[in-house]
Amino acid sequence: MALSKEEKAAIIAEYGKNPQDSGSAEVQVALLSKRISGLTEHLKQHPKDHHTRRGLLQLVGQRRRLLAYIKKRDINDYRELISKLEIRDNI
Repeated sequence: MALSKEEKAAIIAEYGKNPQDSGSAEVQVALLSKRISGLTEHLKQHPKDHHTRRGLLQLVGQRRRLLAYIKKRDINDYRELISKLEIRDNI
């Protein structure tokens, strides 16, 4: 379920301001989105895995809070990010 170093580096390079920018909200949302998609696929195979479901819901909540912060900070960055990640706008 965890992301490999190569996957993380590729996401940071795409969404970060520089290759060492792993802390900005945009990068965190992109990393969370990748983890969420992986856990979603896992739960399709294992529907009774309630521990993973709880972790998935926590990740979704964390991503939602980060997206609300980005939206409050700069609406144009928010719109660009959700279109790039193909996330629905429900905040």
